[in-house]
Amino acid sequence: MRYRTTIAGQSFAFDDLRQVMALASPARSGDMLAGIGAETAQQRMAARHVLAETPLRQFLTEALVPYEDDDITRLIIDGHDAAAFAPVAHLTVGDFRNWLLSDLATTATLAALAPGLTPEMAAAVSKLMRNQDLVAVARKCSVVTRFRDTIGLPGHLSVRLQPNHPTDDLRGVAASTLDGLLMGAGDAVIGLNPASDSLPVLGDLLRLLDEVIQRFEIPTQSCVLTHVTNTLKLAEAGAPIDLVFQSIGGTEKTNRSFGVSIALLDEAHDAARSLGRGTVGDNLMYFETGQGSALSANANFGVDQQTCEARAYALARRYRPLLINTVVGFIGPEYLYDGKQIIRAGLEDHFCGKLLGLPLGCDVCYTNHAEADQDDMDTLLVLLGTAGINFIMGVPGADDVMLNYQSTSFHDALFLRETMGLKRAPEFEAWLQRMQLTDGRGRLQPPAATPLLADMGAWKTGTRG
Repeated sequence: MRYRTTIAGQSFAFDDLRQVMALASPARSGDMLAGIGAETAQQRMAARHVLAETPLRQFLTEALVPYEDDDITRLIIDGHDAAAFAPVAHLTVGDFRNWLLSDLATTATLAALAPGLTPEMAAAVSKLMRNQDLVAVARKCSVVTRFRDTIGLPGHLSVRLQPNHPTDDLRGVAASTLDGLLMGAGDAVIGLNPASDSLPVLGDLLRLLDEVIQRFEIPTQSCVLTHVTNTLKLAEAGAPIDLVFQSIGGTEKTNRSFGVSIALLDEAHDAARSLGRGTVGDNLMYFETGQGSALSANANFGVDQQTCEARAYALARRYRPLLINTVVGFIGPEYLYDGKQIIRAGLEDHFCGKLLGLPLGCDVCYTNHAEADQDDMDTLLVLLGTAGINFIMGVPGADDVMLNYQSTSFHDALFLRETMGLKRAPEFEAWLQRMQLTDGRGRLQPPAATPLLADMGAWKTGTRG
C-alpha cells in the first residue's frame, strides 16, 4: 500500500508503512547505515504527517516483517488482545499521542491497554513525540515485578549490582559485590557478565553469589549472564539458578544469530520455574536488548532500528520477566552516533517498553569511540529517573573493566535517589537497615563492624573459610 502527502506544495510518496516508519524516525546513524533513514528534514516531516494520519488498526493488517517469515510477527499478531485494544481502536497514531498525553490515560487505563498494543503501535506513536512527551507518558506507567523483592513500585528505583571481573576472579567479584552492597546497590539483581563460557567457572560464580545472598539473607536475586543453553546445563547440574538471562532481538533471524528461539526460551522458563527459588513472586527471566542488534545481524528486513527494538519487547512480554533493560549505547556509534542519539534512544526504549507492560530498566552507557561523554549520560540518567525507570546499572566507578564500556556507578544511583526522593525495593531497604547500612530514611551510614563487612572482607583477602 502506497502512502502520499503534500506539504507546502511538495509531494511525497512512500512505498509502504515500513518505509513511513523508517523515514519518520529521529535521525540516527544506524538507519543511515541501513540506507533507510530520511535524507532531509522535509522528508522526515512528511513521513510524520502520514504516520499521524495512519489508523492504529493498520498495524494489525500490514505487517512490517512478513507474518509467514518471522515468528516474532506471528507472536505479535496471534497474541493480540482485541478486547484490551478496543478503547483506542478507532484512533489514528496522532490521535493516540494526544490521548496518551491527556488525563484520560491514567496508570490504570494504561495497564489495561498494554496487552492490546503491538510494538509497532508503540514505536509509531513515539516517533511523533518530543522527549518530554516520552517522559510524561512513561511516568504514568507502572510495572511491578517480584522474585525475592519487589521492583518497580512508584517512587522507587532499583539497581543491578554488576561485579564484573576480567578474569572471573572470585575475590575480585566478591570485592565489587561488597562495594555495591555497602553503597546500597543490588536490589534489582547481583548480575555478573562472565568473561568465560566454562561451565565449572560459571558454576563457581553462581555458588559465590548464592552463598552471599543465603548467608546474609539478602532479599535479592543473582544472575550470571551467560547464554541460556549454559544456564540450562547448570540447572541440570544442580547449580543455584535464580534468574535466566538472554539477549534477545526483534526478529526471528536476529534471535537465531543469538542462538535462541521461542521454543528454547520456553524450555528455560519452565525449567527455572520448576526450581521454585522465588520467595515473594515468580518473575524470573532477565532480558537485555539494544537498538542496532537486528541490523548488526543483517536481520532487520528494512525496518528501522527503534521499531526492531520495540518488537523484541513482544518476545520478552511472553515470559513476564523480572527485569528487561536496553543496553542503550553499548553497540557503538555505528548505530547511535552521539550523546543526543543515545539520549533519545534511551527515552524511546523506556517509553515503548513501559507502554507494552514491561519492567524496563536501562544501562545508561556509551563506548569510548562514540561522540558521547559522562555529561550526556547524566542527562539521560536524570530524564529516566523522572520518567520512572525501574532500574539502572551499578558498576564500580562507572567503568566496566571486563566489557570495556562506560556505565553508571553506585554513586550515580545515590545521586538519583537523593535528588528525586526515590526508594529502594522495600524488602531490600529493610535488610539494609537491619545491617545498619542505612538509617530510617534510607540514607547510607558509615559501615560499622557488621557481619557483612567482616565476612565479605574475608573473600576479598582470600581468607574465606
